[in-house]
Amino acid sequence: MDIFEMAMQLIAGAGDARSYSMEGIAHARAGDFNKARSCMEKAKEAMVRTHDVQTDLIRGEMMGTKSEITLLMVHAQDHLTAAMLIRDMAEEFIHLYETRKEGVV
Repeated sequence: MDIFEMAMQLIAGAGDARSYSMEGIAHARAGDFNKARSCMEKAKEAMVRTHDVQTDLIRGEMMGTKSEITLLMVHAQDHLTAAMLIRDMAEEFIHLYETRKEGVV
């Protein structure tokens, strides 16, 4: 797999994780915590697949295979970082919606 394909996999996987996370927040806001948790599980799966691509890139560099640093790869890494942040925040939002519904503050 070339660097372009890897960058596109990072962008697509991060986008999936971000979308599932945002969908999870929407379900929690609506009070459907089972759907919210299901979305977060899908976000986690997308993030694991995406992180595997990033790990392959890092492992290759550690073994001496240099990758060209392109604007596309920087963009892909930015998407991955944002998706990780959004996923973490979504977990917190879902927890807050759930405890609010239960009357626990």
